[in-house]
Amino acid sequence: MAKVNIKEGFRKFIVSVKRNTPRIPLCAFLVSFIYYSFNLSYISNTTAKIQGSGMGLYGFITMLFSMLALVAFINAFPHRKKVNKPMLILMIVLVALVIFADVQYRNLIYAAVFDPVNPIEVTANTAYIAVADHILSIHVVLLVISLVLTALLPVYSKLLKKINTNIDVDGYGKMEAIEIERD
Repeated sequence: MAKVNIKEGFRKFIVSVKRNTPRIPLCAFLVSFIYYSFNLSYISNTTAKIQGSGMGLYGFITMLFSMLALVAFINAFPHRKKVNKPMLILMIVLVALVIFADVQYRNLIYAAVFDPVNPIEVTANTAYIAVADHILSIHVVLLVISLVLTALLPVYSKLLKKINTNIDVDGYGKMEAIEIERD
């Protein structure tokens, strides 16, 4: 009985995804946003320690534009309607700006750590600097994966629609024609 329920649950999940395929890249964008948000304390500590020019602004841009990109994505792919192309372009621009802000933030970390005059040492007490650099790298990778999933949406949505999710009902194929006569 449990095996049938798992199989039916998986079938319902596939039907749900087939009906709304933009959920896949949306989930990827959500994962990247949540990953960055949950690790924001490392970014904040790094900003406080290094105090590079524009570090706080880049962190703010990343958070704000990530949220706006999610809203633009939701508006770009309305349920069972055509793609809203201006919102899709806006979403891509916002994600590109988030990637730019992450890269610039990492460059400021490198400039502070490898400064020839007064470098900031990464020790056990300041290990959050290395963690912040790693977080930013992973965040950029997650955003690129999300963009690729968005770009390939037409391809895999067609492939998903080819999956047979029909239920076989006993006797359904053996029905005879019903005759309707008028008197």
